[in-house]
Amino acid sequence: MRPFTFSQRIAIGVLLVSVVACHRAKDPDAYGNFEADEVSVSAQASGQLTSFTPVEGAALRVGEIVGVVDTTQLALERAQLIAQQQATAARVAEAGKQVEVYQAQLGIALRNYERMQRLFEEKAATAQQRDQAERDYRTLVAQIGAAKAQQQSVSRDATSSGARVAQINDQIAKSKVINPEAGTVLATYVKTGEVVQSGEPLYKVADVDTLILRAYITEKQLSGVKLGQQVQVHVDQGGGKLLSVSGTVRWISTKAEFTPTPVQTRDERADLVYAMKVYVPNPKGALKIGMPADLTLGPVPAKQPS
Repeated sequence: MRPFTFSQRIAIGVLLVSVVACHRAKDPDAYGNFEADEVSVSAQASGQLTSFTPVEGAALRVGEIVGVVDTTQLALERAQLIAQQQATAARVAEAGKQVEVYQAQLGIALRNYERMQRLFEEKAATAQQRDQAERDYRTLVAQIGAAKAQQQSVSRDATSSGARVAQINDQIAKSKVINPEAGTVLATYVKTGEVVQSGEPLYKVADVDTLILRAYITEKQLSGVKLGQQVQVHVDQGGGKLLSVSGTVRWISTKAEFTPTPVQTRDERADLVYAMKVYVPNPKGALKIGMPADLTLGPVPAKQPS
């Protein structure tokens, strides 16, 4: 075979460029980068991590227990409080029985006082006997009042202990690290055996089966974009390969902002742009967080039969 001449090589090069250019029907309408709805999971209790299972790249289910903070001291404090509760309950019961005894005696003392009052009026009892009966009656009234006050005080102690036990139970429940959202672990910040504080970030998780392309459009393009609209998203995979997937517009900013420095738009002279979020399915994981992409507005081209 005869070698290609210089003019033939130039012609072939132009043809190849034309073939690559055919991958795009027109220039992109907007540019942006992929992101995800990331959730940073923090500790809700302080102490040593007795277990911690998340690793970067692992898939987690919603509601899965992925870590436990040591609760030994909390369990001991709860046991002590429960013992105090039982002792307090016994004191409440004892105070209640004492009130019942005094009330029974009060009825007898009242009848005796009334009888002495009648006998005194009939000159059949002395003033000293009447006064003694009255003192006995009023003493029992005072004793009942004191016993009831003690019963209320002990009941408040029991209520306070119960509230503290409930608080400790809540702290023990929060010592379990429960994954709040199904997704993939993006980063971990601690390891088993480390001491953590309440509110300290432990790991980050996100649903990467669907990524979000945050792109920017100009005011002129704004009227051509609607919520729920299907758009075509393009990702350069290198080597001249272009990955095209469809996405759905889920959010459009109502406030204009200055063009972000790393973002280009179709109209480079535009000073103000509107942010939009396009949700793009990513079941095979080809798209990555932070990856740049562009999109084409308008209807998604029909898939050509193979």
